[in-house]
Amino acid sequence: MRARLRLLPELLLALAVLASVIATALAFRETGYLPQPFVFDTNDTFMDWFNTAYWANRPGAYDVWRSIYPPLSFVFLDLFSVPGCYLQSPFHARDCDWLGKGVILAFYLLDVALVWLSFRRADPRTAPMRTIAFGLGLPLLFTLERGNLILVAFACFVIAHGPLVTRGPWRWLAAGATINFKPYLLLPVLAYAVKRDWRSLELSAIVTIIAYLVTLAIVGAGTPIELVANTANWVVFQSGQVWNEIHYSTSYAPFLMIRNSQIPVLQFVPSRTVETIEFVVPIVIRASQAVALLALAGAWLQPKALPLHRVSTILLAAYLVTQSPGGYTQTFLLFLVLLEPWKGPGPIVAIVCAYLLCLVTDWPLSTVLELATNSWLSGRPVTPNFGLAVGHFVRPGLVALILWALALDSIVRVIRAHRTHRPSLGLAPA
Repeated sequence: MRARLRLLPELLLALAVLASVIATALAFRETGYLPQPFVFDTNDTFMDWFNTAYWANRPGAYDVWRSIYPPLSFVFLDLFSVPGCYLQSPFHARDCDWLGKGVILAFYLLDVALVWLSFRRADPRTAPMRTIAFGLGLPLLFTLERGNLILVAFACFVIAHGPLVTRGPWRWLAAGATINFKPYLLLPVLAYAVKRDWRSLELSAIVTIIAYLVTLAIVGAGTPIELVANTANWVVFQSGQVWNEIHYSTSYAPFLMIRNSQIPVLQFVPSRTVETIEFVVPIVIRASQAVALLALAGAWLQPKALPLHRVSTILLAAYLVTQSPGGYTQTFLLFLVLLEPWKGPGPIVAIVCAYLLCLVTDWPLSTVLELATNSWLSGRPVTPNFGLAVGHFVRPGLVALILWALALDSIVRVIRAHRTHRPSLGLAPA
C-alpha cells in the first residue's frame, strides 16, 4: 500500500501532462493551428527537416545557406529523402517527400520505444508514467512538429547515456553520432572525464573524429573553419531574433536582449520589470554555473559518489541555463532527469520540474503578434495570436531549478562519501 502511495504523485503529474495534450488537441480542432508554445509560423511544420534536406540535395549548404550543422546531418538526410522532390523549394518538398515524413514519424516512435525500455530498466514501477509524460510532453512534441534532427540524435543519445547499453562499442558509436548531429552533446560525454573513465572518453572521441572525417569527405564541405565562421554568423543573426529566442528557451539569457528587441516588448512589459530582469538574470546564471562547478569538483574528488548519468545531467543543465540552443534540447536533459529514482528531496524536485516542463500548455499574458496565415497541419486559413506568456518566464526557471536540485544533492552525496573514502586527486581510475 505504501509503495502504491509513492507512485501517486507521478501518476497525477503524468495525468496532468496527458490532460494538457488533450486540451491542445481540442484547441487545434477548433482553431486549426497548434497554440502557443508551439511556433507561431503555423505554415512551417516540419521545416527544420525539409530546409536541411533541401541543402542535402544540392551544393551550397555551408557557403550559401551558412549551415552550422556538421556534415553527418546532410549525409543522413541525403540518404533518407526523395531527390526529385527538392528541385523547387523546401515547401514543395514537404508535400512531395513521403520518405522524409515517414522517417520523421518512425524516429518519433523509435524514441518513445527506447525511452520506455530505458525507464523500465531503471524502475519498472514508474516507467509507464514517465514514458507517457516524456513521449507526449512538450519538448518531444515540439521536436516532432519542427521535424528537427534531434529526433534522430535522441535515439543515439538514449543508447549512449541510458541504461540499455552500459559499455562497449554501441555506446561509443552512439556518443560519436550524437556529437556529430548536435555538437553541444559533447558536454554529457565529458562525464567520462569527471568519472576518470579515460578509455570510454578516448574511444568516444575517436569515433566522433572518424565519423566527422568520413562525412566531411562524402559532403565535400563543412570543415572546422567553415563551421566556426558560420557559427559566428549565426550568433550575430540570432542576437537580432529576440522574440524567437524568448519564445521557447531553456535559459534566461535571451531576456537580456529585450531592450534592443525589434518587437516593442516594452509596450507589454513595464520598464521596471525589464530592469529587474537585467539585474537578476546574470546573478541566476553565474550562481547556477558556480553550484554546477562545485558539484562537478566534488564528483571529481569522489568519482564513485555519483552515477554517470547524474554527472552528464549537471554538465548539460549548466549549459542550458547559460544559453539556449532551443527549447527542444530539453529532451536530452529531461531523459537524464527521469532516470533518477524518486528518492531524496533533490531528485524529487528535479523530477517534478521535468514533469512540469512536459506540460503542453501556456498562459498568455499579452498579445504581441497577430497573424493571418495558413496552417499546414489543418490545411486551412487561420488567424493565430501569440504573445508573452507565463511559460516564457517559468520554463527557464524550472531548468535552473533542476540544476540546483541535483547539484546540491550531489554535493551532499560527496560530503557523505568523504566520511568513508579519501578524496581521489590523481588521474588514475578510481
